[in-house]
Amino acid sequence: MMSDNLRELLELAARLGCETLTDEPLSLHTTFRIGGNCNAMIMPKDADSCLALMQAARSLEVRYTVIGNGSNLLCDDRGYNGAVFLIGKAMGEMSVTDGEFIRVGSGAGLSKLSAFACEHCLSGAEFAYGIPGSVGGAVYMNAGAYGGEIKDIIISCEAVSEAGGKFTVPVEKMELSYRNSVFQSMENIIITSALFRLKKGIKDEISARMKELAAKRKEKQPIEFPSAGSAFKRPTGQFAGKLIQDSGLSGCTVGGAQVSEKHCGFIINKGNATADDVKKLVSHIQKTVMEKTGFKLESEIRFLEY
Repeated sequence: MMSDNLRELLELAARLGCETLTDEPLSLHTTFRIGGNCNAMIMPKDADSCLALMQAARSLEVRYTVIGNGSNLLCDDRGYNGAVFLIGKAMGEMSVTDGEFIRVGSGAGLSKLSAFACEHCLSGAEFAYGIPGSVGGAVYMNAGAYGGEIKDIIISCEAVSEAGGKFTVPVEKMELSYRNSVFQSMENIIITSALFRLKKGIKDEISARMKELAAKRKEKQPIEFPSAGSAFKRPTGQFAGKLIQDSGLSGCTVGGAQVSEKHCGFIINKGNATADDVKKLVSHIQKTVMEKTGFKLESEIRFLEY
């Protein structure tokens, strides 16, 4: 049953012009396609509504979490007891300023950022083409692939917090490193937009590079199955996928979750996998790889508890 306080939060969201859903399956909002229903889902439309909703949730003592494209998220099979703020298309606007700068709403997909840059003959974001995350999540995780990372192109980002309101974070204060940023140590914040600096390029060459990377992903990654991308961070001097393969875990299965035979760094949902299946498989991989190789694998997957 929905609490009166949560109902009040939903009424505020409606007054702010935000789309709302109740009893929404989280499996529809993660690339793993796993998870039960949340009590309520709210799609903020801008930074102001993000701030108003966060402060109202705190005042009303409504539990909430923030998600983007859900590309590294594993949701509890029971769902989420509270409100989910989904930063999506409503906060995905993009614009070019001063020729080489792109301002991007945090809800925009990384592939759309790459395509937008290509349309404006701007190079530097090609590496992001095909990464399934949103811009906000990419900044939060310092996403990267094929030799490029967010830290290579970002200048600053805008964010809001319950206590501090709106603020700007320049790149030198983001503490960006491999799959890490200062935002991961901050509570109750939402990244609302980012400013990237790219370089003038030739459209056909940019497009060709994007197609090349898309072909590589299709050849080497199990993109035909739901997954959260790379399940583990890369250990220093090694590759997680190779360690997993060398440990004899290719194809290892728990329920509907499986170590991909195409790329052992991926855990895929073969069909009807549960969050519990994935968690058990992650633990088994970590234990086995430690026993056989001495390397401790750190999961990249964020678990959203009920």
